[in-house]
Amino acid sequence: MTKHSNVFVHPDATIGKDVTIGLFSYIAGDVVIGDGTWIGPNVTIMDGARIGRNCRIFPGAVISAIPQDLKFKGEITTAEIGDNTTIRECATVNRGTASKGKTIVGNNCLLMAYSHIAHDCFLKNNIIIGNGTQLAGEIEIDDYAILSAHVLVHQFERIGAHVMIQGGAKVNKDIPPFIIAAREPLTFAGINLVGLRRRGFTPQQIATIQEIYRILYNKGMNVSQALTFIETHMDISAERELVLNFIKNSKRGIVREYTGTEPDEGVEL
Repeated sequence: MTKHSNVFVHPDATIGKDVTIGLFSYIAGDVVIGDGTWIGPNVTIMDGARIGRNCRIFPGAVISAIPQDLKFKGEITTAEIGDNTTIRECATVNRGTASKGKTIVGNNCLLMAYSHIAHDCFLKNNIIIGNGTQLAGEIEIDDYAILSAHVLVHQFERIGAHVMIQGGAKVNKDIPPFIIAAREPLTFAGINLVGLRRRGFTPQQIATIQEIYRILYNKGMNVSQALTFIETHMDISAERELVLNFIKNSKRGIVREYTGTEPDEGVEL
């Protein structure tokens, strides 16, 4: 471990090999930090933090502070950060509550400056959270989702895999996989073609996803009718099953189609 003399590391903290800790940082006792992680100056890592290997944590970040939840009664919980994740300046990740016991940020994620991950959120892998984006409690985000800057996400929401959400959006419905969500109020704005192509989806897979959402949003059916139609008229595929399972398990309902009656602020991301 390499650390500046003006650093506090509690003797009970477990620090891996080749960890760097910058000037004026604070590491509490119930903390585990994996090999090769770089912690910049003025970082605060509190009890319950579990940080993986080869992470980068920039100045002003606070990891594993107690939840901003009045129901929290001091229970022992964690904030878990996966390998190769970057947490930029002044981002915050709160630890869990009795509800789930942990907050999780997966591998290869990027939390940009001033973003906030509240208690009991579960973020999977390869996720980007934009500058100033704020997640309320118990939100679930699947692999490869991108939330642009200053997005506000209501508690208990689910955001599917390979989703792109427009900057400044207010998310109060679940966002199903593979789509772009944009405009005010937030609506379906097509599938995330650029993201899917970058991640190696084949033309056939993309065509399947397009057909699923054409049926779901453009066939004049309600959601239940559309799901039945998709199950009975489309061949089984991984993409079909992912979308169907996501929507069937949605407790808050999914984002709706743009009808042209809402004020359209564009879909720049």
